[in-house]
Amino acid sequence: MLAIALGTLATWVLLQSTDASAQSGLDRRLAAAKKLDCSFSTFAIGNWDKEKGTPSLAVKPAELKAAFTNINVDEGTAEAETAYGASFISVRYALGYLHIMQMSDAGPLYLTTVFARAAGEGRLMAVHTRLEYSPTQIPGFTSRPEIYLGTCSIG
Repeated sequence: MLAIALGTLATWVLLQSTDASAQSGLDRRLAAAKKLDCSFSTFAIGNWDKEKGTPSLAVKPAELKAAFTNINVDEGTAEAETAYGASFISVRYALGYLHIMQMSDAGPLYLTTVFARAAGEGRLMAVHTRLEYSPTQIPGFTSRPEIYLGTCSIG
């Protein structure tokens, strides 16, 4: 019985160290990333009931792409490929999380976080949020808070 317990413990320790080793490799790759290509397939949009003011979320499929280039973690900078021109981008890497924050002169804040967690096919798990609000909703444009789930690949 003791031999089985010790064998199980040894196997568990070996599996944990293998997972930690693979994880630290993803950490290093993410910390050194110079380019990210991201795609998001699911999102939730937030809203407030006009009469009651109560918040709600609606989950929907999405087809959102985002690309970041010239990422420099040491300087905390990056560039985004967008159809709406340049915006200030701040980058920070911390313990398996790469945060990319875009602030617009018009007010909105976009935040993309890439996790050092495998999501299959060489991609990493990622979240993208868009924090803005406009009284008028126009299809195809962000007018309420949005959160997207998807993946990114390191270029």
